[in-house]
Amino acid sequence: MSRNGKPAPLVSPNSILANALLRSIDLLRPRVHAARPKRIEFVVGTQINGAPHLGTNLVQTAAFLLAKIARREFSIDTVVRFGALDNAPYTVELDPETHHAYQQTYFHALGKDRISELIEGYYQAFFRSLSEATDTEYAVETYTDQQATPGFRAEFLRTLERLEDIRWWMAPSHGVVHIRVPCPDCGWAEKRADRTKLAHLDEDGATFTAVCLDHGAYEVHIDPEDDAPYLDLATLYRNLVKERAFGRDTDVLHVMLKGGDWAFGCQLVDGALGALGTPAAQMPIRVFTPQVLAPTGAKLSKSLLREQGRAALPPDVEPWMLDTTAWPGSVDDYVDALVWLVGELLTDPKHFFRSFTVKELGRLMTMRPTEPAVRAHEMGIYKRYFDLIATGRKTTEIRVNDSSRRNIKPGSLIRFNCQGDNVLTRVTKVNRYTSFEEMFDHEPVASVNPTATRDDQLANIRQIYPPEREALGVVAIGIELVDPPRPA
Repeated sequence: MSRNGKPAPLVSPNSILANALLRSIDLLRPRVHAARPKRIEFVVGTQINGAPHLGTNLVQTAAFLLAKIARREFSIDTVVRFGALDNAPYTVELDPETHHAYQQTYFHALGKDRISELIEGYYQAFFRSLSEATDTEYAVETYTDQQATPGFRAEFLRTLERLEDIRWWMAPSHGVVHIRVPCPDCGWAEKRADRTKLAHLDEDGATFTAVCLDHGAYEVHIDPEDDAPYLDLATLYRNLVKERAFGRDTDVLHVMLKGGDWAFGCQLVDGALGALGTPAAQMPIRVFTPQVLAPTGAKLSKSLLREQGRAALPPDVEPWMLDTTAWPGSVDDYVDALVWLVGELLTDPKHFFRSFTVKELGRLMTMRPTEPAVRAHEMGIYKRYFDLIATGRKTTEIRVNDSSRRNIKPGSLIRFNCQGDNVLTRVTKVNRYTSFEEMFDHEPVASVNPTATRDDQLANIRQIYPPEREALGVVAIGIELVDPPRPA
């Protein structure tokens, strides 16, 4: 099979899911049509325990690209929400007498300022570049901040009312759910919460008792209104509470982006969601991204290699694949490579909903275009308007002022795409208005469409944009040609 006369870089087997979809984004369509959300948030979480590897950045890139595609496909504002999991264990010690394991989180060991420095050093430049490359806004939230919110704590307390129903889903081997409430004096907590007990639960909150390695027995009280003490939930339980809390927001559709290995763990989370009687409309929607595999077929793992040493580095694994800060080029170059790679994977559900070895990903990366990518805002457009832009007759483009337009400024590049052709333009001005009428009061009608009157243009625009979209505001973008149109 070929594309634009060139051999397709990817060949993938069919699958049940791929057979049900025309495009990967169609996985969201049933929920979008059922919920009619005002915004879609693509949620991706990462432990802050060292430099990211290729698999981590691949999931994050997929979140940004899917947000861009969903915004265009469903005409809904989108944003990426990055969860920095600063409750990852920083240090683990054994009690020499009882042999109970104790851990201290990154947050408790390093503090808020140092966590911010880690996020800045490992992710912010990467996210800023991804945001620019995909016209997608993002927000960063640490687990520490998330667990302190009233919504998260209230949802946690609701699950405690049904703890007997969910504990075998959350901890199928022994039924002991890992609820860690670190010692208020030192921040250490039992790793497996063996001696952390729910002592009392009522409408005012929950009281837990626990035992500290250094300070002995202590008691803490959790309620929705107080952001202390710290609530450290094990991975499955944290996701259960988070997804339940997200599901209660009827205005926002939260889409969980997870690596392919999470598909197995989510069976347990879904069992707990069912045990809690979660309504169908509040069940989470998840997108599992391609899993990056070592040559053995196992998940590419930094921790496994840390345990075995650099000598255990498998063949075909480049150093930057395990520590992406070691990429030999700039951050923008790395982001452009990833955007191209994930963009190729998203061209067909068969390519996206599968796993790839590092050797295959390395092969694909060598196939990307060698000429530097031109960073430009992407806009689809109808053929009649595309032709007017391509001939220089249309010099003002009108859009609603959604999140993807807010970063457009004079000097920005916009690539207009239509039926396999594209034309590159430069922004000469950006004017914002409250309505299309106000816009036409200030902008030359002929610059928007020289072939139609003001009344005709208003009628046409309102067929494209319903009132709720116009309510976002209107942006008039002045444009000039940079390159003549060419095939995409």
